[in-house]
Amino acid sequence: MAAVGPLGRIARLGSSICRNHRLLSNISPQRRGIASCVDPAHGLTDEQKEFQEVAFNFAANEMAPHMAEWDLKEIFPVETMRKAARLGFGGIYVQPDVGGTGLSRLDTSVIFEALSTGCVSTTAYISIHNMCAWMIDTFGNTEQRERFCPDLCSMEKLASYCLTEPGSGSDAASLLTTAQLKGDRYILNGSKAFISGGGDTDVYVVMCRTGAKGAKGISCLVVEKGTPGLSFGKKEKKVGWNSQPTRAVIFEDCAVPVANLLGAEGQGFNMAMRGLNGGRINIASCSLGAAHACVQLARDHLLVRKQFGETLSNNQYLQFKLAEMATKLVASRLLVREAATALQQNRPDAVSLCSMAKLFATDECFDICNQALQMHGGYGYLKDYAVQQFVRDIRVHQILEGTNEVMRMIISRNLLTES
Repeated sequence: MAAVGPLGRIARLGSSICRNHRLLSNISPQRRGIASCVDPAHGLTDEQKEFQEVAFNFAANEMAPHMAEWDLKEIFPVETMRKAARLGFGGIYVQPDVGGTGLSRLDTSVIFEALSTGCVSTTAYISIHNMCAWMIDTFGNTEQRERFCPDLCSMEKLASYCLTEPGSGSDAASLLTTAQLKGDRYILNGSKAFISGGGDTDVYVVMCRTGAKGAKGISCLVVEKGTPGLSFGKKEKKVGWNSQPTRAVIFEDCAVPVANLLGAEGQGFNMAMRGLNGGRINIASCSLGAAHACVQLARDHLLVRKQFGETLSNNQYLQFKLAEMATKLVASRLLVREAATALQQNRPDAVSLCSMAKLFATDECFDICNQALQMHGGYGYLKDYAVQQFVRDIRVHQILEGTNEVMRMIISRNLLTES
């Protein structure tokens, strides 16, 4: 029931974006240029189709026209993201009493897939921000939820997730950043690496060591920008994801109030992993959006590009490749949506399914985008063509939120230990 109000708000606000367009939920897939066999609206409720189309419209009108410029000039499009937040996309699965939209994990996946057709890099940051807001909403006390969540849901303040360190990537439980309790403050020392939004964001959800070695010694602190002792490394130069800054986050005798501790000491690693379960679905959904866009780009290119006196669409080898791309896309989407449903229902298979979805979708969707580039030939390697940016932006999805090798470890562990 709580989601009914936000859904109506999304639809109403979406109309301001679509003022000169009829809501696409009333338009057939063919008129939208989407072949029915890959239509992402299949299986969705009428309400889900409504906010999916609001997200598609936002992607087409507010993101896609600027995607290449944001990439080239490394622009962090804060105002565009705040426009997205006014549609309810700043706290999609945060509870409504603190400003969230209160939607499900499946709804969230649908939205992130649609937004990513306009810009993967920007949508991926929005997904990380959503994960941070959800962690504060879920694990924070009433005071913390009311203090942080409203500004995060409106994206007046932006958040970053701080787990990875220079010496602890996949082995996250070995992190070395310490938080020593002194009076009413924790004194943080250490550093975090590859932090999306680092230096430009306002709220840092930080995993740090308050106890002994291992996962049980890790706690979670919310560190606000401007806290003495908090600083940032240089802005990293990346292959993709250039519309969001990436920096090291450094703590040197950084004094954080005890009131900023989420939950109790020793609960941080569990919080981090629960956040990542959703994060894996989110990032897989961003890969779906890129692959969906690239299937359409490849199809359109095959229909107009001529070689040997006929369009490439008449070449059976390329027809078969396009069919394989479409099949991989739909299979990936089905697995991601099943994992999202499992997580929402807190099913015992949720963790493994989230890992399977992240592994399968990010691998297969990268292959789809890469094949689309190949179909474009030399044109696909030019920055005038969007397909190359989709390839660059989703390559990192096979690495972050737990590498795909770690996903295999999680899945196999479940298979081999569960009776």
